[in-house]
Amino acid sequence: MKTDSILTKDGVSLVLPFILITSCFALWGFANDITNPMVKAFSKIFRMSVTDGTLVQVAFYGGYFAMAFPAALFIRRFSYKAGVLMGLGLYATGALLFLPAKMIGAYGCFLLAYFVMTCGLSFLETSCNPYILTMGSEQTATRRLNLAQCFNPCGSIIGMFVAMNYIQARLNPLSSDERALLSDAEFDALKAQDLSVLISPYLIIGLVIVLMFVVILLTRMPADGDKSRDLHFAVSLRRLIRQPRYREGVVAQFFYVGAQIMCWTFIIQYGTRIFMAEGMSEQAAEVLSQRYNIAAMLLFIFSRFLTTWLMRWYRPAVLLVVFGLLGMVLTAGVILLQNRLGLYCLVGVSGCMSLMFPTIYGIALRGLGDDAKFGAAGLIMAILGGSVLPPLQAMIIDRGTVLGSFPAVNASFILPLFCFLVVALYGHRVTRHTPSALPND
Repeated sequence: MKTDSILTKDGVSLVLPFILITSCFALWGFANDITNPMVKAFSKIFRMSVTDGTLVQVAFYGGYFAMAFPAALFIRRFSYKAGVLMGLGLYATGALLFLPAKMIGAYGCFLLAYFVMTCGLSFLETSCNPYILTMGSEQTATRRLNLAQCFNPCGSIIGMFVAMNYIQARLNPLSSDERALLSDAEFDALKAQDLSVLISPYLIIGLVIVLMFVVILLTRMPADGDKSRDLHFAVSLRRLIRQPRYREGVVAQFFYVGAQIMCWTFIIQYGTRIFMAEGMSEQAAEVLSQRYNIAAMLLFIFSRFLTTWLMRWYRPAVLLVVFGLLGMVLTAGVILLQNRLGLYCLVGVSGCMSLMFPTIYGIALRGLGDDAKFGAAGLIMAILGGSVLPPLQAMIIDRGTVLGSFPAVNASFILPLFCFLVVALYGHRVTRHTPSALPND
C-alpha cells in the first residue's frame, strides 16, 4: 500500500501551500536577524549604553509575548490562513512605520515600530508553525516542521547580509568615543544621516510583505481541519497545564530562544573586542564580526538540514540532548578562550542550536489535537526569553571586566550555557517518559 509523503495528506499534494507558508518562515527570519546587529547600531547612533540598546530586543520580542494568545484566539475564531494574513499586515505596518520614526528622530518611535512589526511576527509564528504540522500525517509532523524551519535561517542570512552591507558598512565610521565628543548640532546631523541609512531596508521589506499578503490572499489554502470555532480558552489552558511535556516545553523554549538571541546579538560585541585588540578600528571590527555571524548562520542552515535527515533514524528528543550538551561544551570555550578560538566556538554553537526550536515545538504540541492552537501560543509567548535574557547579558557586558581583568563579554556567556543545560534536560526527560522507540516520537 502506498503511503502519503511528508507533503501529502489524504492523497492530496500540499506542496504549493507548504512553499507559501514556508516563505513566511524566511520573512520572519529576515526580520529577526537584520534586527540583532541594530542593538550595536542604535547604541552608537543615539549614544547609548549596550543595555539601553537592548531595548530593541525588549520591544522586538515583547511583541511576540504580547500578541501570542490574542493571535491564538483569532486563529481559533477564524483560521490559520486568516492568522497568516493578519501577521503579514502587521509586519508590513511595523516596517513602514520606520519612515515616520526617522522623521521624528526619537528612539522610542523605533521601539514602537519594532513592537508593531513583531506583533505581526507573533501572528505568523502562531499560525505558520502549527499550520505546517497539519500539512501531512502526524507521524511526520516534527520532521516536516524541521524542513520548513530550514528556510527560516535562509531569511536570516539575507537579513544579516543586508545589515552588514547596507547598514553597518554605510553608517558614519565615527566610533562611539568620537561621537561622544560631538556638539549637539553635529550629533543631530549625524544621527539624521545614519537613521536614513538604517531605515531603507525596513521600508523595502515592508513593500515585499505587502506583495506576499496579496499572493496568499488570492491563493487557495488547505483547511486547518478544525470544524469547531468555539472558544474554550480556559478549558484548553487547564488541559495544557496538566501536560508535563507541553508545560516543560514552554520553559525549554523560553531558555532556548534566550540563548539564540544572546549568541547572535552579542557575537558583535564579542568579536569587536577581539578584533580591536588586534588593532582594527571599531567599525571594521563590527563588520568583520558580522561576517562571523553570517558564517554561524550558514552552519546553522547546514546543521538544520542535517538534523532533519538524522530524524529519519534518531528520535528528536535524543538529538535534543546530544546537541544541548555539545552546545554547553562549545559555550564553555566561548567563556574561557579570549582569542579567535573563542569566536570559532561561538560560531560552532549555532550548529548546535539548529534543531532546537522546531524540535521543542513539535515535541511539546504532539498529540494535543485542537488544543494545539492555544498550545502554539504558549510556545510563541516563550519567545519572551529573547526579550528578558539579552538585557541581563548586556548588564554584564557593560561592566567591562569582572573578577579583576577577565573580559565581561566572555563571562556573560554563562547565561547561554545555562540555557543549553535546560534544553538538554528537557530532551532527557522526554526520552525517559516516552517509551516508544519510533523516530518521530
